[in-house]
Amino acid sequence: MRTTLTLDPDVAAKAKRAAARLGKSFREIINAALRVGLDEVLSPPAAKRYRTKPRPMGLRQGFSYDNISELLACAEGEDHS
Repeated sequence: MRTTLTLDPDVAAKAKRAAARLGKSFREIINAALRVGLDEVLSPPAAKRYRTKPRPMGLRQGFSYDNISELLACAEGEDHS
């Protein structure tokens, strides 16, 4: 199939260098790059599951963890409104 394709100058230069280095035609390089790129775009790798590692933080001495409003008042300070 024949079609017109406009390449950015840096992409065209890179493809020309690859063609010269590999001894292949510009057309072969563009087709190979498009095959690889389209495969990558159409089937991206699965995202890795994010996990956090828990670690014990313990309870701070001198705080009553039974009264949430008292804890919030301590954390926010007396001047907080």
